[in-house]
Order: sequence, then C-alpha cells, then structure tokens
Amino acid sequence: MEKIKGLIDAPFTPMLADGSINLTVIPEYAAMLQRNGLKGVFINGSSGEGYMLTEEERIQIAEAWMDATKDFTDFKVIVHVGSTCVRSSRRLAEHAQAIGAFGIGAMAPPFPKVGRIEELVKYCEEIACGAPSLPFYFYHIPAFNGAFLSMYDFLQAVDGRIPNFAGIKYTFESLYEYNRCRRYKDGKFDMLHGQDETILPCLAMGGAQGGIGGTTNYNGRCLTGILKAWEEGNLEKARALQNYAQDVIDVICHFRGNIVGGKRIMKLIGLDLGPNRTPFQNITPEEEAQLRKELEAIDFFNHCNK
Repeated sequence: MEKIKGLIDAPFTPMLADGSINLTVIPEYAAMLQRNGLKGVFINGSSGEGYMLTEEERIQIAEAWMDATKDFTDFKVIVHVGSTCVRSSRRLAEHAQAIGAFGIGAMAPPFPKVGRIEELVKYCEEIACGAPSLPFYFYHIPAFNGAFLSMYDFLQAVDGRIPNFAGIKYTFESLYEYNRCRRYKDGKFDMLHGQDETILPCLAMGGAQGGIGGTTNYNGRCLTGILKAWEEGNLEKARALQNYAQDVIDVICHFRGNIVGGKRIMKLIGLDLGPNRTPFQNITPEEEAQLRKELEAIDFFNHCNK
C-alpha cells in the first residue's frame, strides 16, 4: 500500500453558535490547509469531536470535505469511522468507500474498554471489511480510551488477518514502541506519527515520513518546516522549529488542550469554527483575551497558518 509522505491535518468540526455543524466554511478551511503545506485531512476524529456527532452529521462532513477538495492535487481525505457501535462504524466505512475517500481509520472505543489484543483486532476487522478497497489505519490514542495495549503485539496479530490494514496513527509517548513498530518486518506497515511535539526525534530514528497532527490546523507552517529542514540537513533549524512547536503546545495546555484551546485559535487567525459541543467547556471571552496575549508573547501570529 502507498505510504503517506508529509503531514495530514486532523481538522476541527465547524459549528454554528447553536451547536449544529457548519458545512459552509469547509471549502475555505480546506484551501487554508493546502496553502500551508498539509497533504490531507483525517476527519471526524478526536480533534473533530467525532464521537459527539451523529452518524448523519459525520456523513455530511465527509461529503463536504470530499467536495471541497475534489480539485486538489494529491490531497488525501481519511475518514475516522470509529464508534461505540461497530455497526455504525461499518456503515460509515461503507459510505467513505462509496464517496471515494482515500482511507478510513478508527480508534478503540471508549466503551466498552478494550483490554485484550484479540478484542481490538476483531473490532478493527469488522470495520475494515466495510471498505475493503480502502487502506485502514488504527488510531492509537490510549489516553482517550484506556486501550493501553502493545502496538507491536497488535501488528503481529493483525498481520495477514485484515487485508486492507495499512498501519497505525500513533499518538502515544513511547518513542521506543513507535520505532519498534516502524521496524516491524522491515517497515511493512505505515506508522503515522501522531504527536506534534516529537516529530524531530522520530525523524532522527528514521521514521515519521508521514504524520497526522492536531496543531497543524494553525501551526502547520512550523510543523511542515521541521520535515523540510530535516530533509535539507539543517538540524539547527529543525530543532528550533520543534522547540517553537512546543511553545505553542505549552500555550494550548493552559486552555484545555487542542480540542478546546486550539479550536478557538482558529478564530484568532481568521477562521471562526464555532464552539465545542457539551460536555467540553468552551473558552470564555476572558480566556480568549488571555489566549491571544500568550500567543502574542511567542510571536505566534507571524508564524501561524495564513
């Protein structure tokens, strides 16, 4: 299967003030991401509040992203189809294939908690067979669902069992395990780097040719710059950009992370994507002013996506 090169963005789901989805802004959103060096989108995932959307909303969002990017060159739309109901996931996978998406992905469900490798393989197997012609990526983010399982053992178990299994979006702190999975059978599977704060060390280990990020929504120029500097052999520049990416992440950590704080940053750079859904606690006007102040202190608005 094709291995992804460059960074894929995990977009937020645009919403109106009343909490309904706002599809009208997606063409502008897509154009901004492409303009700033992103190679595609991984929609309806954690940044997109996917588990808090209805099936119909997720279908509408997938269709809107496909339509908005239909004239782009080599811009990939990967649809997160994970759900607490595997039948819903299967339906979303079938839809993604029908509309011509590049691929599908799913994280482990938050309920019931997956505690065994076989449970996870079976979950992925039932979803992946709904879109047999599309690459399937498992989205490893155990902080969200408690599925703290060995991904190396998972690769061994899934190898040869799911024909369209492509790899893992790896959003976890263990660089050792990430690299071990990357080296599995001489790099058989695509290990998509999922932590914006550790792109450079993974590049240094020989991986991270492709990744999926959340802060790429507004800091994509910096993060794609890390890959470019590394390719050019400019370690000092790559290190400076990685450290700056950490500065930005340090700020959003003061405002309930990327899903809440990051989504509000989009408004500050000129693309208002609306509020988060309950039970997320939305940014208050006072917090927004403080957020802007902290970003100005690191000269963010001269570095962010335009």
